[in-house]
Amino acid sequence: MSLNILLINHYAGSPEMGMEFRPYYFAREWVKEGHRVHIIAGDYSHLRRNNPEVKKDWQIDKIDGIYYHWVKTGSYSGNGAKRALSMERFVRKIISAKDMIIGITEPDVIICSSTYPLDTYAGQALKKRANQLREEAGKSGTVKLFHEVHDMWPSTLTEIGGMSKNNPFVVTMQAAENSAYKNSDGVISMLKYTEPYMKEHGLSEGKWHHVPLGIDPEEWKEREELNAEAKEILNKQKEKGKFLVGYFGGHALSNALDSLIDAAEIAFAGDKEIAFVLVGDGVEKKRLMEKTLDKGLTNVIFIPPIGKKKIPELCEYFDCIYMGTFKSELYMFGLSLNKMVDSMMSEKPLVCAITSPPTWAEEAGCGIIVESENPEEIYGAIETLKNMTPAERSEMGKKGSGYILQNLTLGKVAKDMLDILTEEAAKEVPQEVSE
Repeated sequence: MSLNILLINHYAGSPEMGMEFRPYYFAREWVKEGHRVHIIAGDYSHLRRNNPEVKKDWQIDKIDGIYYHWVKTGSYSGNGAKRALSMERFVRKIISAKDMIIGITEPDVIICSSTYPLDTYAGQALKKRANQLREEAGKSGTVKLFHEVHDMWPSTLTEIGGMSKNNPFVVTMQAAENSAYKNSDGVISMLKYTEPYMKEHGLSEGKWHHVPLGIDPEEWKEREELNAEAKEILNKQKEKGKFLVGYFGGHALSNALDSLIDAAEIAFAGDKEIAFVLVGDGVEKKRLMEKTLDKGLTNVIFIPPIGKKKIPELCEYFDCIYMGTFKSELYMFGLSLNKMVDSMMSEKPLVCAITSPPTWAEEAGCGIIVESENPEEIYGAIETLKNMTPAERSEMGKKGSGYILQNLTLGKVAKDMLDILTEEAAKEVPQEVSE
């Protein structure tokens, strides 16, 4: 059964543009299987390295067989009013253009796959109009709507952003989340432990599905060289015999990098052989650099962000890789982190300062799990790994790649999601029985 799939994701990207990667990778796999995929995305995203050049609304670009339909939403910085307005603009423009969108895409399945739940209103409007047009044309079958959950909004706003549950923006997001669970034909969660919460907020029995992240093992091999500046910095540390603790990714509050800096302070006082390398950018980077400078920590090094294909070579320099979160009820839903997949594929042992249900790293046994926001435990885990032999660290690290290749290859998870879509698309809407 060949499907026309319409995927709505404000921040959808590609390997060349940058995150979000999931819509591109899944769509690419589905196209290979003979399905037609359209992605509606905003022209600007804070997640992308390179935003597309969009001259007008509904400009269409074809990327690796995928049709991208661009909506001009306006640029913004941070999480203020301009970002909120870009969300409203994205959803409103889709609803206003629903007849045109349906005419071009002729969807069998609509997926709202964004990090915020407002796009459910666009999906619901498209589904309703598409089914009206099908009925008028005498066509069989009904268009099905799926809501794919990346992050738990509005919980993210209250737990990480510190916003009140009574904040009008939070209330709006909560209403949208409830509507998505109630009015979708299925909900696909990237997080493993969300089903009870979603049922409490309107999701019916049998509509919950879990499809985690995935990685393309072949693409992992398509590496690019690090730039000369980064190589020089890292080589100097290795020449000094340093044990390198690496971090790559966003410098945001949610990644608990303060705890890593605090662990570096402990190491600075007790073990001069350890160096900490933080690669990336983000709203917290300047403050973290100032904190390091104020403490006089010469064992912490900051490197600018790098492209995705440079990560494999970057990880070769590291002796272990750190990732962390702060303590929050939010993480009881589970974690779905691109950087964890990349880190595990690098075959380096991990130090995970994460208080949550078991993560992939814990299930694989490829690192040491410690309490969130506990610098002493983070430092202790690093010391434990440092005192292991290179062979022992290598054996631990290889458990990570083995787990990923068995459970999280892109081909497997994209097929799992496609099977869900195909099965639901084949169902007819139950007919009401007249009394």
